[in-house]
Amino acid sequence: MPRLLIRNVDVLTLDAQDRVLKNTTIAVDGKTISAIGEPPRGFSPDEIIEGRDHLALPGFFNAHTHAAMSLQRGWAEDMPLDRWFNEKIWVAESALTEEDVYWGTALAACEMIRSGTVAFADHYFWMSQVGHVVEESGLKALLAWCVFGLGAEQEIGGTTLELTERFVQRWRGAADGRIHTILGPHSPYVCKPAFLERAVASARKLGAGIHLHVAESQGQVDQSLKEYGKTPVAHLAALGVLDVPTLAAHCIYLNKEDMAILEQKHVNVVQCPKTHLKLAMGTTRVPELLTQGVNVALGTDGPASNNDLNMLEVTRLAALVQKAECRDPELLPSMQVLKLATANGARALGFENSGVLAPGRTADLILINMGRPHLRPRHNAAANIVYGAQANDVDYSLVNGRVLMRKGALTTLDEEKILVEAEKRALRLVNQKMSIVREYKS
Repeated sequence: MPRLLIRNVDVLTLDAQDRVLKNTTIAVDGKTISAIGEPPRGFSPDEIIEGRDHLALPGFFNAHTHAAMSLQRGWAEDMPLDRWFNEKIWVAESALTEEDVYWGTALAACEMIRSGTVAFADHYFWMSQVGHVVEESGLKALLAWCVFGLGAEQEIGGTTLELTERFVQRWRGAADGRIHTILGPHSPYVCKPAFLERAVASARKLGAGIHLHVAESQGQVDQSLKEYGKTPVAHLAALGVLDVPTLAAHCIYLNKEDMAILEQKHVNVVQCPKTHLKLAMGTTRVPELLTQGVNVALGTDGPASNNDLNMLEVTRLAALVQKAECRDPELLPSMQVLKLATANGARALGFENSGVLAPGRTADLILINMGRPHLRPRHNAAANIVYGAQANDVDYSLVNGRVLMRKGALTTLDEEKILVEAEKRALRLVNQKMSIVREYKS
């Protein structure tokens, strides 16, 4: 395995002591950080990275996204959530092909590497294609094949729960352990109770978890109360869904009993602040959830609603929206919100050895160029990153000690080819489907 030496670099460890180390050295031996400070005796690097005027920190874990929705970026704008889904997104997705998912995910992978993401939790269709992109790109991922429980004839790609079980088994531990798999029933407002119970039985049989959408709108809560006499969280708990490892996206409309259930069941909650703001969905009550003891991570959601995959921006918005919503400037200080985007996300995706820079930890890290006017002076490294850093300030990205981007150049993906192919498919996707819709309406 290759050995790397990053020298003359500042380090934001994001460890329990919140240490910021100045002008030091990081030694990487294979997948692991072997030392920070003095390299091990006899350490002979295969590559030396000059880290002067750079800050090293853990890479970002995007805990909820739909990567291939990069093909719908900018397609459904300035609409409420119900119309966004019904008039645009689900219309375009009905024309989606398996190869579209590959190229849309490849486009997303380029963007994620460039903006400092080292792992992502994806919840979409034709997930084997996403697995191939993860293999090729060098990223890490937790992959869930989205299924609605409506029957193969009404599912995108004709999938079934049984087919998604095969996906979970086939791809678990693939890409040298960089791929984790999980089941992906869409949500309690789309999936019927009997189907969710089947998904729980499958998860238990496979030793897997479940990734789904929860309590995105007040309307969904009202529907759940009307149909089941329970909030979405209580409904999922009663069905046993939360008894398996659960990644719950959004969780905006919660009461105190819901929060207690989430803590008791060790559910990982994901806030997607940019999508929540853009679609006027509301605000996940992150400070209360953290006080309750819930692990809260951050996600971009899909590029169709975000419109990008920039976890730096998501981290910034996560802090700002809570300060504004609660009228409290002390909420979510910089170090804490960075941990939501790194260590908390790593825990949610099952990569617990990542998210902190320390000897023995996995070398999933990024180097940010601090030699930029908007990042000087360097009074507070964490605040500079949260409130000042931009995606193109990321110069290096390492996953499992492998360099995926070196001095701003991708090393694993043919970015030029991906840009051309993805845009061609995106234009075909929306134009083909909308021409059919226009013809039908006329």
